[in-house]
Amino acid sequence: MRKELARRLLIELLRDSKQSDRKLAKKLGVSQPTITRTRGKLEREGFIRSYTIIPDFRKLGFEIAAFTFVNMSPKIVSDELLSKVKDYASKYGNAFFASTGEGLGMTGMIASIHKDYRDYSRKLALLRKDWGKYMEDIQSFIMVIDEGVIKDFSFECLDENII
Repeated sequence: MRKELARRLLIELLRDSKQSDRKLAKKLGVSQPTITRTRGKLEREGFIRSYTIIPDFRKLGFEIAAFTFVNMSPKIVSDELLSKVKDYASKYGNAFFASTGEGLGMTGMIASIHKDYRDYSRKLALLRKDWGKYMEDIQSFIMVIDEGVIKDFSFECLDENII
């Protein structure tokens, strides 16, 4: 029951993390202290890393979202260089996610938002200037925020069976 309650609680929090423990308890058919204890345990054990919002970036003045893929030269990739990349990424204020990975012939990606194409272009030029000697290739997929959206970015519509 406890694992099932934790799973159901995670699903409800993905749908709306502002819900009170009292409201969650009513939905899930348990007491409010049980929800509070279960939520606390999920937080302590790292199943819940943070609570956040998904703003309307267009209303905040952002026009462009970009997914920039890089292929770092395998000859020079080291733990020291990856540490420098992490430090650089932490200062790349408009990037909301960056990771190493593999696919499409690339070894890393940066997801970012930009006020306009000019801002995007400047950030890309800076990335090339600062890291070009380490990269074999760089490609981007850019989109105008809110145009051509097929499915909004949200966790609330994730299938319950994935958790």
